[in-house]
Amino acid sequence: MAEVTMVQALNQALRDSLAADGRVLVLGEDVGKLGGVFRVTDRLQEEFGDTRVFDTPLAESAIAGVSLGLCLAGWRPVAEMQFDGFSYPALDQTISHIAKYRYRSRGRQGVPLVIRIPFAGGVGAAEHHSESPETYYAHTAGLKVAVPSSPLDAYGLLRRSIADPDPVVFLEPKSRYWSKESGSLPEDGLPFGKARVVREGTDCTVVSYGAMVVRSLQAAAGLAQEGVEVEVVDLRTLVPLDIEAVGNSARRTGRAVVVHEAPLTLGMGAEIAARIMEEAFEHLEAPVIRVTGYDTPYPPATLEQHYLPTADRIADAVRRAVSY
Repeated sequence: MAEVTMVQALNQALRDSLAADGRVLVLGEDVGKLGGVFRVTDRLQEEFGDTRVFDTPLAESAIAGVSLGLCLAGWRPVAEMQFDGFSYPALDQTISHIAKYRYRSRGRQGVPLVIRIPFAGGVGAAEHHSESPETYYAHTAGLKVAVPSSPLDAYGLLRRSIADPDPVVFLEPKSRYWSKESGSLPEDGLPFGKARVVREGTDCTVVSYGAMVVRSLQAAAGLAQEGVEVEVVDLRTLVPLDIEAVGNSARRTGRAVVVHEAPLTLGMGAEIAARIMEEAFEHLEAPVIRVTGYDTPYPPATLEQHYLPTADRIADAVRRAVSY
């Protein structure tokens, strides 16, 4: 059983998809010879040539627009937006066109496009390099949104995203790029749209995704020493949202905490909390609590650890929930 990082797992997922389907293309800024800023596309151009793995100009709107055109011509592009904050110039193409084409064509025209975005903080990056834009995409009808938290699941999720007939925004948590996991890369991983319980518990449910899953697990391990058993749910995909799994867990434990890096107001936590109230209200013993980033611009690298949810903040929220 080999040990792989998330970067290696994503690289292998791209390699296997390129080899399995001649219609798959990889494009973006510096994805070719350089292999991407984080080396996720390392050596793919050497193996598959510069007509299938190629660099683009520094123009995110053009990357998205060209990718849509490639889909309409029968290709299956995987486009990289180099950083989360750089994806905003492409929002018009993504929201107004990529997301709407199936609806606009009365279901006749799919858009089998994956938009890969290294996202979120925790790596000491500069301004516009640590954004959490998931709400923009999850709010847009027609887009699917995936957020892996571990290397092996990242491989399976990316393979399924590339095979999907509809556009997928694939958010890769940068602070997890160098995390390691032992095991075989799954040929058939957990289905797209299914959450997973990564830790079972009886006293409180913590719902999270991306890098915050690991911090939730750290909080749960500490709370276990106090006799509080926390169940941790990794959403894996925000669209589709596996509210059945979340609701079932909340009904079992009677309490819920939602954790994400993005700001509090109108973040995914608000939607998840509302859905838990709809699904499990009669079983809840306490209000759903959110642990998030703050309603401020993302801070300088020297301050980001004061902005991001920590295991201590998550544990404090669980203590509040179980004290009701």
